[in-house]
Amino acid sequence: MNLRAGWHSVPRRQTVEWSCVVMKIRKAEEKDIPRIMELLGQVLQIHAEIRPDVFIPGTTKYTDSELKELLEQEDKPIFVAAGEDDVCMGYAFCQLKEQPFSTNMVPFKALFIDDLCVDKQTRGQHIGESLFEYVKQQAKKLGCYEVTLNVWAGNTSAESFYEKMGMKTKERQMEYIL
Repeated sequence: MNLRAGWHSVPRRQTVEWSCVVMKIRKAEEKDIPRIMELLGQVLQIHAEIRPDVFIPGTTKYTDSELKELLEQEDKPIFVAAGEDDVCMGYAFCQLKEQPFSTNMVPFKALFIDDLCVDKQTRGQHIGESLFEYVKQQAKKLGCYEVTLNVWAGNTSAESFYEKMGMKTKERQMEYIL
């Protein structure tokens, strides 16, 4: 069933319709790798423009073979928003993390969003919101305390989006360039 401007849970998949955009959110499959690689290139370009001292334009975070390996890792799920034609319009790379990483912190699980991207051609159609909501639902199912992510300083559109989704700054990583 498709819903307009609402959510309907289905096992392991989410079907949503926002402003005439129909999509399924599901775990990524090997057939999605070429499209995910294109989107990884879009993300890298944004980062390279913000931080040319750190990122190399024209590259991607993963190779095809690394993506294939990631798809098999249960603790690193990749979710995709696929259109009616089942083509990936966006993705969320996640990692299940368990705390404690120190003896002075309460133990808990977190779902870390390592990367979230929506194709630049389909931005503004609530695809990112749908992916983020799906990740939150999956985190709850896994018994996580929180969903976390990092945003590069200067990526103001991403910062605004995550704040709109209700995220707040937990900690900041700072640098001093030599």
